[in-house]
Amino acid sequence: MLGKKKTTENADDAFVKILGTGCRNCKVLEENTRTAMAELGMKQDIGHVTEVAEIAKYGVMLTPALVFGKEVVSVGKVLKTSEVVDLINKKKEMFK
Repeated sequence: MLGKKKTTENADDAFVKILGTGCRNCKVLEENTRTAMAELGMKQDIGHVTEVAEIAKYGVMLTPALVFGKEVVSVGKVLKTSEVVDLINKKKEMFK
């Protein structure tokens, strides 16, 4: 692994965000996302939004959720690393 990247509770500045209250599924999604990003050589921080009111602002009612920028790309599913890689590749123009 390329080294542990920062996870920030103040997710406003992070382009990639995990939405969830900190449950096991949220942590697994974050780790799979971190692994996918490392495989792709990406260096972005991952934000973690844990406050229910903030999560609701994204229109998300089921967690965990994955957000790129302001776009919710997955809801209510613990994505495998390969699924996160596929999503990043589909949305790669967002990461420029």
